Amino acid sequence: MIPEVVSTHSLPPAHQLGAWRSWFDSVFEVERPFDAKDGFPAESRHWALGELGFGHVSAPGLCAVRTAATVRRNPVDHWVIAVGKHDTGVRTPGDSLLIPAQTPFIVSLGDSLASERVADERLHLYLPRDAFADIAPQLDAARNTVLTAGLGKLLGDFMRNLARELPRLAPEDLPRVTSAVRAMVGACVVPTADRMVIATGQIDATRLQKIRHLIRRNIESPELNAAMLCGALDISRTQLYRLMQGEGGVEHYIRRLRLEACRDRLLDATRPGTIGEIAAGLGFEDASQFSRAFRREFGVSPREIRIAALAGESHAALTEDWSGGRPLRDLLRNGEGPEAA
Repeated sequence: MIPEVVSTHSLPPAHQLGAWRSWFDSVFEVERPFDAKDGFPAESRHWALGELGFGHVSAPGLCAVRTAATVRRNPVDHWVIAVGKHDTGVRTPGDSLLIPAQTPFIVSLGDSLASERVADERLHLYLPRDAFADIAPQLDAARNTVLTAGLGKLLGDFMRNLARELPRLAPEDLPRVTSAVRAMVGACVVPTADRMVIATGQIDATRLQKIRHLIRRNIESPELNAAMLCGALDISRTQLYRLMQGEGGVEHYIRRLRLEACRDRLLDATRPGTIGEIAAGLGFEDASQFSRAFRREFGVSPREIRIAALAGESHAALTEDWSGGRPLRDLLRNGEGPEAA
């Protein structure tokens, strides 16, 4: 899917802030609380998902203000679910909130408000009232609140997955994307039993992607095991094992990724260390067991890989990327198959 892109990067620094303000015009007034002498390099990518909208914005620090006068001039009243990499301050006529980094929150464009933040990358889901009429009272009740509970954090993970995968999807995927967004918003903001059932596939796929990410991030840690994953993700062993069934189990998946990492390091002729040292750094202390597992996985020995790398050779079957699954398509298929994005 191709987003609509607005960028100030190609403009002279003196014109960048004015251009960004013109893009926000009639929705927000943009104030720059910091020194703007270095310009205002910013970019917005916006995907139209039927009635819904999804945006990825990267910009310097600013204060976006939606005044009562702005609301009257442009009476759009979408709800917006936002999540940023850094803290955000939100002011409304009746309250002030400090939104922690990586935590989603809900506001309504039907209200006057101000959002202040430092340089940040932010994701926004735009939810029109007509499209979410069935849960409108609950979304109104949740506006100007921080979604800190488990399902709220899961919605933030879902939005980050969506940002990564939308550029890879085709227009024909749109109905499944919008279905996934609706299901996740309904389940995470209004978690009734029926909505949880509808969103089961999306919730499982989002959790699975988070498990994969945590494993990859800790692939060198000797503490990486099922117990560590359960503690870090606040899930039970039963949930973990069920989610990892399609990967052949937790230990199998960890071993596979560690073998992949060993292979990549052995293929890097500039990387120092013996085969044994590289293997030990990824948890394979027994050299003979490592060699057997490596050969079963790739059809060649670690030594053959290392020799080929040092000789400047390659082996196509061994250098293909293995993605470990593409989580968004898992989300969109509602758990019907192993595909992902």
